[in-house]
Amino acid sequence: MTIKDIGPEPQSFDLEQATLENTNYRSVAWSGKYLQLTLMSIPVGEDIGLEAHPETDQFLRLDAGRGRVQMGSAKDNLDFDQEVEDGWAVFVPAGTWHNVTNTGDEPLQLYAVYAPVHHAPGKIHATFADAERDEDSGNDEPPTWSVQPTRHPADKHA
Repeated sequence: MTIKDIGPEPQSFDLEQATLENTNYRSVAWSGKYLQLTLMSIPVGEDIGLEAHPETDQFLRLDAGRGRVQMGSAKDNLDFDQEVEDGWAVFVPAGTWHNVTNTGDEPLQLYAVYAPVHHAPGKIHATFADAERDEDSGNDEPPTWSVQPTRHPADKHA
């Protein structure tokens, strides 16, 4: 299944199938004015990377695999620690340091809903390194038509 991010236009597709078929670290599947959907595939033994988004709430849903979610108020205080698997949901409040690690023996397939929009529409990152490179170079910015906070504190990465 190929999903094309058509921006803030009506869209419908089989989200579970699209999530399970995604082999990229992150693929932006839909970008609206206020929120965004990305599909993610985390290889065995790897993670999404410890980070905090000061003004972005996130909802994550696992559709395959097993993992460990860690969250907390500081990167050295991850006092929330939960094993998760297919069917689990994870809610990440804005400003919370978080990481998801694949602890299983297959790719961890999940989708993430961000509010506000966090990535460039239709952006595909095959690997974590590709995603970091684009973010560091400013090549993964939300579209100008999306509604963003009035101040723009930078995301934090460990």
